[in-house]
Amino acid sequence: MSLVLVSTIENVGLITLNRPDSANALSSALVDQLIHALKTFENNPEVGAIVLTGSGNSFSGGADVTELQGLTIINAYLQKPFKNLNDVIADTRKPLIAAVNGKARGGGCEIAMMCDIIYAASSATFSQPEVSVGLVPGAGGTQRLIRAIGKSKAMEMIIAGEATSAQEAERTGLVAKVFPDDDFIPEVLKIAQRISSYSRPVVAMAKEAVNHAQESSLQAGLAFERLLHFAVCLDDAKQGMAAFMESTGARRSGH
Repeated sequence: MSLVLVSTIENVGLITLNRPDSANALSSALVDQLIHALKTFENNPEVGAIVLTGSGNSFSGGADVTELQGLTIINAYLQKPFKNLNDVIADTRKPLIAAVNGKARGGGCEIAMMCDIIYAASSATFSQPEVSVGLVPGAGGTQRLIRAIGKSKAMEMIIAGEATSAQEAERTGLVAKVFPDDDFIPEVLKIAQRISSYSRPVVAMAKEAVNHAQESSLQAGLAFERLLHFAVCLDDAKQGMAAFMESTGARRSGH
């Protein structure tokens, strides 16, 4: 059985983690298949955005504990499937949307945070419970969570093991929007399809600028943004502005 299911819906690549009997636990084999799926959609010119979700009632319950128990210190150092995944996601220029349909625990929450946008079903929950089993979050949980929701809430989730509801995650900024369970995937796909309808190079540049802002000072981010202003010269921009002017009845003044 494939551990990752892939399909294309219009111009959107849909990736579904497919270990429902183990809450889509992130085994090394599943992570390898996920990396392959991401690379395939990244290289597919027909796909403008990618949606990542989970099968069954979970997005992902986190790392496969049975694999972790068998690791030696050397293997734990040398085998870095989550680092490989992080690198692939960082190199993915197309928007990557996490559609969290249930529990996003540990590594599952961390993978969601690697994505560009997180949408949640109303019954979804987010948690970093690693300390309860003697572990420390190892795929960005201690780094990305504080940037998303601030120190106090991040500490509560990481060192107290408190889970966060979809509604609270939206309030704190971890999640962009919450949708009813029944309409969840169709609503996320609508947004992904809208993104796919926009200029691919412009979307990629905008994504890069926002990511740059998160990792640099304001002045450095503004300088980087100014470098991207050449997008106004692209044919996509000229066509878009012409369509906007026509739709609003605007005309050039000639001055």
